[in-house]
Amino acid sequence: MRALRILLIVVVVLGGLFVAADRLAVNFAEGEAADRLKTTENLAATPDVSINGFPFLTQVAGGTLDDVEVGIKDYEAAAGDGERIRIDDLTANMKGVEFSGDYSSATAASATGTATIAYDELLKAAKSEPTEVAPGVTARVVSLSDGGNGKIKVGLEVDAPVIGTRQLSLLSTVSVNGDTVDVRTDSLPDLAGLDLAENSVREITDFQQAIDDLPGGIQLDKVEAAQNGVEITVQGSNVRLAG
Repeated sequence: MRALRILLIVVVVLGGLFVAADRLAVNFAEGEAADRLKTTENLAATPDVSINGFPFLTQVAGGTLDDVEVGIKDYEAAAGDGERIRIDDLTANMKGVEFSGDYSSATAASATGTATIAYDELLKAAKSEPTEVAPGVTARVVSLSDGGNGKIKVGLEVDAPVIGTRQLSLLSTVSVNGDTVDVRTDSLPDLAGLDLAENSVREITDFQQAIDDLPGGIQLDKVEAAQNGVEITVQGSNVRLAG
């Protein structure tokens, strides 16, 4: 009985030491991965990296991590024509992360995630300067906000000799077309009898925002208007975390 008790104590102690060693190893690996990702993606701040699953050491021995979560507070993505756009609170869940023997590179079999484009960032893609839509008539987008039910409310300012300067609100649908976010007005406003061609007005109210080079090669999947901005869903396969 005494021998069994001693054996149990030894097992518990060894198990505790293994758990402690495993947690120390995973904490070190998370820090190294975060630093490597910061360098690879040229980030301004160190991202959050969480390696899930236990035990970690057996995953390392197998050369594949089951589940890795990455969080990037602010990410500057390419927006076409040399412009940049800020992506907020980008989180990605990576599955089946394989890494090289020297840990210099890592690739996830699949990845899904979410992020937000603030309305003030998306507004940069709209026609915010007065643009002529008919002789003597100009229009410009002055604001973007949540229109409810997954719609964007577009604030439009129209200036014309007949009606003077008028502020209008339109509801628009946001969608994904490849690597581009499309904003298209559901219906055009009644401008008090002004004879305006629909195509001319849509050149102001409808616009696109390209979003290129997301981390690791993940791609846009879905978008929806929300309270603080456009919420985007991303996904990808063979996503590169480092190297």
